Amino acid sequence: MKQLSLTGLVLILFGGILSAQSSEPIKYQSLEPYDFHMEYLKADSAIMIDVREHFEFRGRKIRDAVNIPSSNNLEYSADTISKNYSLFFYCTTDYRSRRVAEYFHDQGFEKVYNLEGGIAAWKKDGFPVTKHIKKKRK
Repeated sequence: MKQLSLTGLVLILFGGILSAQSSEPIKYQSLEPYDFHMEYLKADSAIMIDVREHFEFRGRKIRDAVNIPSSNNLEYSADTISKNYSLFFYCTTDYRSRRVAEYFHDQGFEKVYNLEGGIAAWKKDGFPVTKHIKKKRK
């Protein structure tokens, strides 16, 4: 009888832990480089957003990415982007992009993705990067 009640107690505690974990809503999807790339290609209206600082963005970046540094005024950026877009965020290792992805979700964006491991993982997995081209002034 003690064995049965102990087993029941363990199951109740374990069930409580699982239900507490599942009540947390998922704010964004954090995807490995391959899945991140495939979701970006499948999306009808998508924006690739590099949240690194300007000096980092001038180095290597993912093709077609726009730069919205995480240290800048994110409120202005969130107000100027249509909520119909799928947003794909990345930074160097994914620390900053996770925070920005969560922020944009909290602002009402529903299709928000984070590059797991950042551009470092992207390059490690063999995905291409481009060099930022500085336009000459005339």
